[in-house]
Amino acid sequence: MRPAAGRQLRAGPVAYAVLALFTAGSLFPLVWTAVAASRDNARLARTPPPLWFGDRLLENLGTAWSDANMGLALLNTTFVAGTVALGTVLFCTIAGFAFAKLRFRLKNVLLSLTVGTMMVPPQLSVVPLFMVVAGLGWTDRLQTVVLPTLVSAFGVFFMRQYLVEALPTELIEAARVDGASSWRVVWHIVFPVARPAMAVLGMLSFVQAWNDFFWPVIALTQENPTVQVALTGLGRGYVPDQAVVMAGALLGTLPLLLAFALFGRQIVGGIMRGAVKG
Repeated sequence: MRPAAGRQLRAGPVAYAVLALFTAGSLFPLVWTAVAASRDNARLARTPPPLWFGDRLLENLGTAWSDANMGLALLNTTFVAGTVALGTVLFCTIAGFAFAKLRFRLKNVLLSLTVGTMMVPPQLSVVPLFMVVAGLGWTDRLQTVVLPTLVSAFGVFFMRQYLVEALPTELIEAARVDGASSWRVVWHIVFPVARPAMAVLGMLSFVQAWNDFFWPVIALTQENPTVQVALTGLGRGYVPDQAVVMAGALLGTLPLLLAFALFGRQIVGGIMRGAVKG
């Protein structure tokens, strides 16, 4: 029997149990990282592993901070992730609007080629990309990891799909009748309408850029690292100190948790508005 219109559905005990189980499973890796970061290497090697916090958390965090040059790494990663997220949102929204609402030759062909690049493994482009970077003299510089990721095929397709449904063609035509240029249409119509999808794309791009490892570890060194590159320096040696490695991973994760704690409501609100749009 279908519920009456307007009646609020309530979760039962089974739903709460399932949610609690999934929440515990999601939090376990983070909790275990903190537990391991508070122990020493010898205790982590014993069986059974520790299940509660030790007394070496601050010591291991300090060691990871100094050994991995974590201060510079966090600054570099914040700059890289913020720039990539901003560029991806801006360029992908403009390109998505063009593919969704503008008319030009070979539009479907270009869209198919753009989406088709998602099928190409990124490992195939590493050698030519590094040759270009080396030729420009950009090795071990932050623009090396920023510029190749300012636009993503996923972002273009994502914004295109959103704007097809969320942006009425009549609204664009009315702005054209009033004499608005293409850039004015983008600034005053497209960006406000696409704000929920832009928030989601920006969040996804920021997290992906923050956690990116494959290309930064090739293009950067320990003298000018991002967080993921800096963490590779903690695992070196004949017997890596796993507790310090876990402490470094915890340091690299805390800024993301802080950002979500501060802007989580806005991010979730943008996702929900985008889900019910149109």
